[in-house]
Amino acid sequence: MELDQPCGALHSAGARTEVLSVHSGEIQARQQDTLPAGTVAVDRLVGEVSVDDYDALLLPGGTVNPDHLRMDRDAVGFVRAFAATGKPIAAICHGPWTLVEADVVRGRRITSWPSIRTDLRNAGAEVVDEEVVVDRQFTTSRSPADLAAFCRTIVEQFAESRVSAR
Repeated sequence: MELDQPCGALHSAGARTEVLSVHSGEIQARQQDTLPAGTVAVDRLVGEVSVDDYDALLLPGGTVNPDHLRMDRDAVGFVRAFAATGKPIAAICHGPWTLVEADVVRGRRITSWPSIRTDLRNAGAEVVDEEVVVDRQFTTSRSPADLAAFCRTIVEQFAESRVSAR
């Protein structure tokens, strides 16, 4: 749901999205980290794309996929390079783990799932417990319970960025 609902909100607002992964084919979706919830087709491999190809980046949560992403050199490098562009990045739940690994949260105000807040603090972020937090290019949210607010905010943030880039 942390991939499907934000992508659905972005599609409804007229955005075109692509699913990037470290593996081709399909990725396994999970409900509450343990229940299989179908598969999602991968559009492109993260190691084969450029940050110039995208206007914004969404890092969904769950524990398994963000944990795999933060251990992949290509994924971490892509996130680091994307952050350097100043383009919007949204992350929910455990999604900020990859931001930590990319070393891009220092001095930023961030929220997340409670269990990774120590990681964020250790990486230099100011950690808060709020539904949605916007700090410059970063939009973060705590959990699936916050999806409605997160989706509204990323649609606004991504649209504002697109308009100001023209």
